[in-house]
Amino acid sequence: MNFGKNVQILRRMTNLTQEELAEKMNVSRQTISKWELGSIMPEIEKLVELCEMFNCSVDQILRGNMDFSHEAYSDIKIVTVEPFRYIGYAAVSREPEEDAITHVEGWARHLKIESPHIIGWDFPKVSQEQSNVYHMRGYEAALILKDGQEIGDIDAEILSQNRQDYITITLEERENEEFDIIPNAYKALLTHMAINGIKEKHDPAILSCYEHEYFDDKGVKFMDIYIAIE
Repeated sequence: MNFGKNVQILRRMTNLTQEELAEKMNVSRQTISKWELGSIMPEIEKLVELCEMFNCSVDQILRGNMDFSHEAYSDIKIVTVEPFRYIGYAAVSREPEEDAITHVEGWARHLKIESPHIIGWDFPKVSQEQSNVYHMRGYEAALILKDGQEIGDIDAEILSQNRQDYITITLEERENEEFDIIPNAYKALLTHMAINGIKEKHDPAILSCYEHEYFDDKGVKFMDIYIAIE
């Protein structure tokens, strides 16, 4: 049972001290401490009240794994992404990320764009046969165009997006890890949003979520994950 650890994680994600949570729950600070240590369990009424406060189910708080903490994650923050134009390429294969990004990198070379800004996201339009029989997945990569950039003879449609707010988290790639913590990063963002009443924005005129990989001056690889919010 993960109850104690989950309570501690949820409390910290909402920036509450034990005293503040105790006041909201109308119990003592020592009771909160004992919940987090797993030495006692709350009565069913308090358990339901706790779940309502943190916007989760009883099953999630009792048995779920809400430990999204990882030293490769940065703090979650909200940023405003300025308007941009882009061209995208979708690939359906066993290695769609590599295939799509490689194709877009070719566009960047063709356009003589140095240090191209490339983003990507999962492409869901994959048939059951492609997924179940051939183990294929979909991914779309996009090349962000510079101001006034034309695409010449590239067979792609220039799309644009207005100014938009995103909630984001940054991952640092560790040795032999290759960003296998990405799914938990999305879980961390969605959990943080649920707890804090932040709503996802779904609008065909914007990218609802995307990823951006890049290197710093020391050659360390990072990834920013973005989810559009209301």
